[in-house]
Amino acid sequence: MNIQYAPHSSPEEEIAEMRARTFETRRATVPAMEEHLYLPKKVLDHGFVRVIDYMGDDGAIVQSARVSYGKGTKAVQNDEGLIRYLMRHWHSTPFEMCEIKLHVKLPVFVARQWIRHRTANVNEYSARYSILDREFYIPAPEQLAAQSTVNNQGRGELLEGEEAQRVLDLLRADAGRAYDHYEAMLSQDGQKGLARELARMNLPANIYTQWYWKVDLHNLFHFLRLRADAHAQYEIRAYAEAICDIVKDWVPFAFAAFEDYRLGGAQLSAKGLDCLRRMLAGEEVTQETSGMSKGEWREFVGVIDT
Repeated sequence: MNIQYAPHSSPEEEIAEMRARTFETRRATVPAMEEHLYLPKKVLDHGFVRVIDYMGDDGAIVQSARVSYGKGTKAVQNDEGLIRYLMRHWHSTPFEMCEIKLHVKLPVFVARQWIRHRTANVNEYSARYSILDREFYIPAPEQLAAQSTVNNQGRGELLEGEEAQRVLDLLRADAGRAYDHYEAMLSQDGQKGLARELARMNLPANIYTQWYWKVDLHNLFHFLRLRADAHAQYEIRAYAEAICDIVKDWVPFAFAAFEDYRLGGAQLSAKGLDCLRRMLAGEEVTQETSGMSKGEWREFVGVIDT
């Protein structure tokens, strides 16, 4: 559902008014984030992510780790090195000193996957009080895929031709029909009309909802590590990638460390490390001699052969 603006004000005008306001402050600000403020970053067909507020920067992470007053005498390169050390050794509390508040418009089925990250403050648009817009997520043809034959929660080969068109037609028809019935149940034309809190249960999971989502940087990195991964579902990954672009401008040192150690890094088990050492020593190691299950071995080989 779109935000309810005053009759004289369009969403674009409202954003322009918000961005035109300036305030004097002594707290840390990031010029690149000031440019992001309030501007929606388009995601999927009708969705977006936009920054509503933020607190802290790379310096806040460093200051928290050192528990010092001001910047002290440390050089910038030392700040970057400290942040990389904190990330490398899985320290968390210094990253919790930074927070961000996002306004997100997303399909309901993506929201239900997203909300499993129970480490943020969330306030979602309520269909008990307001009527949802007729806006549905319809995948682009290149995102229509059959069920994977090797991954029960993943996609396989793309659907093409008549099969792809059949699926798109069904998605559009079902969404439209469900919304028509939703409107009909709410209608008070010659009848009482069904309560909004009941009528909403007829809506499909691809209808759009909105929320404000406030999270600290440590937990945001955890979210991004899982949802910006290449194996994550495309729809939530699209949002994660949009957020990555924002975080990169907000805390460049921290994001670079995150990208290096989390997104681009890999974790090995004790058995994996043992196998790697044996391989480096010239020993031929197989799944049978590794002590790993077939699944573990497949993932291990995927890491070292990438």
